[in-house]
Amino acid sequence: MADVARLAGVSSQTVSRVSNGSPGVIEETRTRVLAAMRELGYRPNSAARALKHGEFRTLGVILFNLSTTGNVRTLEAIADSAAREGYAITLMPVAVPTQTDVRGAFTRLGELAVDGIIVIMEVHLLDTSTISLPPHVQVVVVDSDAGDRYTVVDTDQRGGARAAVDHLLELGHRTVWHLAGPPDSFAAQRRTEAWLAALREAGRTVPPLLFGDWSAESGYKAGKLVPDDCTAVFAANDQMALGLLRALHERGRRVPQDISVVGFDDIPESASFIPPLTTVHQDFAEVGRRCVDGVLGQIRNQSAGPGTALVPTRLVRRSSTAPAPSAG
Repeated sequence: MADVARLAGVSSQTVSRVSNGSPGVIEETRTRVLAAMRELGYRPNSAARALKHGEFRTLGVILFNLSTTGNVRTLEAIADSAAREGYAITLMPVAVPTQTDVRGAFTRLGELAVDGIIVIMEVHLLDTSTISLPPHVQVVVVDSDAGDRYTVVDTDQRGGARAAVDHLLELGHRTVWHLAGPPDSFAAQRRTEAWLAALREAGRTVPPLLFGDWSAESGYKAGKLVPDDCTAVFAANDQMALGLLRALHERGRRVPQDISVVGFDDIPESASFIPPLTTVHQDFAEVGRRCVDGVLGQIRNQSAGPGTALVPTRLVRRSSTAPAPSAG
């Protein structure tokens, strides 16, 4: 630091303020200090800075599954939001969703020195009905039912699913079949509950559930089981809807002339499906921002405490839905 200060013609305190991103340094001076750092190959000692300021500028992220679209996009959004706040992330995958493994992940992240932790739950734990996290940890939970004890951020799963079912009923379909996600998934559970409630409130027949595992292949297999008199299907994600569209095409069922299909997620590729998919848009960027804001609020003692924040969804109408055949 002293070498940088001599080369830039400033004090060591000024170099420290520049390296910490502190305000109060005029731009010309900041530029000169940064140029000196590059010339000398100087990098601030993050460990020493953490000991001095009591923070590591790193957030831990615990999650169970990196293969689902929702988790990957949520993780990406968290990383982007953290970077904008000057934080890095340390990822800690958990192989088995158990209370023991979650607590082990917390311990390992503590050893890696993080300031706060975001847990992307997604699925129910195998060994307990509800999650219990270590006390005195700055934590935000994504996609969970633990809002009575922790800060939880989630997409409005029920609202989005309800919009999908209502859209199909308004088009004149007598009922709506549902291709659900895995039974252990919080998101799948909420979307299924909303589908069921919408049909019951409308006084419609409730068809048997079809199940998939979020993959296009599982949607394709389910598509072979859709009966010939079905005119509308709400798929719990876009990937399963993609496989469903293929199966319907192979069976000679035209979408949307014979049968309408709605997905959930609004992945970038959904507009390029054949036909372009009507789906429920999730604002993953907003979920990531709220997660980071929530954990940083706890770090800075600005947290509002436990509770669940729901990020709104919206229905995106495309070409995979149309009035029911009997509705003309």
